[in-house]
Order: sequence, then C-alpha cells, then structure tokens
Amino acid sequence: MEIEMLDGVSLDQLRTFIAAVDEGSFSAAARKLNRVQSAVSGWVGSLEDQIGVVLFDRSGRFPKLTPQGALLLTDARNIVSGVDTLKARAKLMASGLEPELSVVVDVFFPTSAITAVVKEFAERFPLTRLKMFVEGLGAGYLPILDGRCSLGILASLPMNFPSLSSERIGEFSLVMVAAADHPLSSLTGKLSKRELAKHIQLVLTDRSEMLGGQDYGVISPLTWRLADLSTKYAFLKDGVGWGSMPLHMIKQDLAAGTLVMLDVESIPREGVKIDISAVHSTSTLPGPAGRWLIDRIKISPHN
Repeated sequence: MEIEMLDGVSLDQLRTFIAAVDEGSFSAAARKLNRVQSAVSGWVGSLEDQIGVVLFDRSGRFPKLTPQGALLLTDARNIVSGVDTLKARAKLMASGLEPELSVVVDVFFPTSAITAVVKEFAERFPLTRLKMFVEGLGAGYLPILDGRCSLGILASLPMNFPSLSSERIGEFSLVMVAAADHPLSSLTGKLSKRELAKHIQLVLTDRSEMLGGQDYGVISPLTWRLADLSTKYAFLKDGVGWGSMPLHMIKQDLAAGTLVMLDVESIPREGVKIDISAVHSTSTLPGPAGRWLIDRIKISPHN
C-alpha cells in the first residue's frame, strides 16, 4: 500500500512543494502558479500524506520547511529537473537537433582550438551531450566507419574511404625536429637521407591495423615506433631521436631553442602541409549541432 501511494506522487505536487519553498508561503506560491491558496495547501498536504513525511512546520505565521522536508527538497528538484530535461530533449529530437554528438579528433589537431569551440558549443547546445575521443592516423577513422562516432576532425591519409565524406577545414605543418644537443642539430646545410639514416627516427605508429604496417615519412632504418604523440614529443626533447611534429605544438620549444628544426633534403624547411577535414558517413549528414561545430572550427585559428 505504501509503495502504491508513493507511485501516485505527481509532478504537480512536487512543483507545488518547490514553489512553496522558493516563494516563502503558500499564498505566494499560489500567485506564482496562478492557483488559489487552498489548492496549493491541498497539493502539499496530499503530498505529505502520500509520502508519510511532514514537509512544513505550520505553527508559525509562515510555513517553515522541516529538516525532513529540506532533505526531500533536493530529490524533488532533481526529479522535476530531470523530467523538464527529458521533455526539452524530446522536443529538440523532434526538431532534428542531435541529443548527442560523438566526435573523434585527430591527435595532431590543436587542443586549444577544440577547447575554445566546445565552450561555445556548451552554451549554444546545452542539451546536446558531447562525447569526444582523441586518436591518430587510421585509429581516428575507425570510430566513424564502425558508427561509434558521427563526426571526425581528422588529418588526411594517403588512402580512400568510399563510405565516408570529407570537407576540408584547414591544415597544419609537420616539421622535422631534433633536440638542440642531438648530433643532427649541429650539422649545417641540407641533411641527406644517408645522414639521417645514421640516427634513430621516432615515428608515430597507427594503433589500428588500417594502414597495414605501411610507413609514411620514414627515412631511417633505425626506427622506434611510438603509439602516443606525447611520448614521442618527450623522447624528442630528451634527444632520444629525431622525427616529425606538428609545428603548432612545438613553437615554444623552437623559440626557446630546446628543439631545432631540421633542414631535410626533399622536404620543405617550413614543413609538409597536412589537410584537416571534417569526416562523416556519406549516408548520414551532420545535424544542426554537428554542422555548427564544423563551421565554427573552420573559422577558428588552429595553425
């Protein structure tokens, strides 16, 4: 019987309870809810009867929240807020706005640029949950291909994906560097592949099997493969080897002289330009939130 009574608690009762607390009296709550005071008193009284707890001490001029009522007030607010959110999300879904946006971002893409954009996203689309993953190389494309993510902000790869559509949103420079105390940093003129081959090259490896063991930009037979870009960056700074890094990630190191840009033959000194694209399944176009994210990233500084 008690469970049946609790199941009968209505949103109107909870909203009336909250209004009575927020407004300070039953009469003020009645004005806010556009009801007569007797109706408000009745709703609160029936709620107390159903849950078996006295919510207000009515001995004074104005009803005062009891300690038990104060505890249950938080639950009441959470319930009403949850229902309001459900209704708002359902309305947005009916209008075509995504209730959730899953995005995979390339490890090479500037974190600061993403942070600035998602702060705006949270304000513009407060009811759209954002799920974000960071991957590199082929591992960035897998979540799009298997449907775990609806959108990718990814660096281009030397292969085609017939089931995916891409839209160029910018580019970044990949430059060859070594620590200031690395032997290659003291050499002048163009560095030949023969000279580079004498030293360990640090290479970011694909955590997926998509590239099938293919190597891109590998010059030295002395190769260490790392699955994490931050580890590669740390190894480069410690002089373990030489290798490529996105220019925007190491500008401060170049300015401080801890890393030195290598002038490698057949590679432009300013680096190789790599396109960044918004990628999604050809069969599923981005919704309003996804479209906004793409357009906002396009105009954000990320070089």
